[in-house]
Amino acid sequence: MKEQYNVLFLCTGNSARSIMAEAILNRAGGGRFRAFSAGSHPQGKVNPYALALLDKFNYDLSNLRSKSWAEFAKPGAPNLDFVFTVCDNAAGEACPLWPGQPITAHWGIPDPAAAQGSAAEIALAFKDAYRMLNRRIELFLALPLDKIDRLVLTTRLKEIGREQGATEKAQDVDV
Repeated sequence: MKEQYNVLFLCTGNSARSIMAEAILNRAGGGRFRAFSAGSHPQGKVNPYALALLDKFNYDLSNLRSKSWAEFAKPGAPNLDFVFTVCDNAAGEACPLWPGQPITAHWGIPDPAAAQGSAAEIALAFKDAYRMLNRRIELFLALPLDKIDRLVLTTRLKEIGREQGATEKAQDVDV
């Protein structure tokens, strides 16, 4: 069994969904996983609603930052075991070559940063995205990674991406 798995969560802006997923897995993974996040066109700052929600749940915010996926394709970048896209735009883009030949899956979640309405309605969109990401990560953590082959694992990860609340694109991904 591998000592630690490296996981990259991708989104276009790297300001909300991928940031939340990074924080969730780093805490829930209990040292067995090291999570990162990045974007193809990073916003350069983390969405304040994402930060407020993570702070409310007592996550460490000190290392969270919006960054380019190019950081993870350079020499010296960590070898990645898994790469999950959490937005449909990132899933449709041509990704760089990742070190480590990671297993990839699309876990499309509606964009809470696109929510409109009152502050309470926007905060609710972030809570919904957090809940969906947390559920997918729980299912991921429950997989016996050392006991199933790569093909079966890839299929299971794609199935996780179709969980409740998945975007239409995530539901259409072939297994």
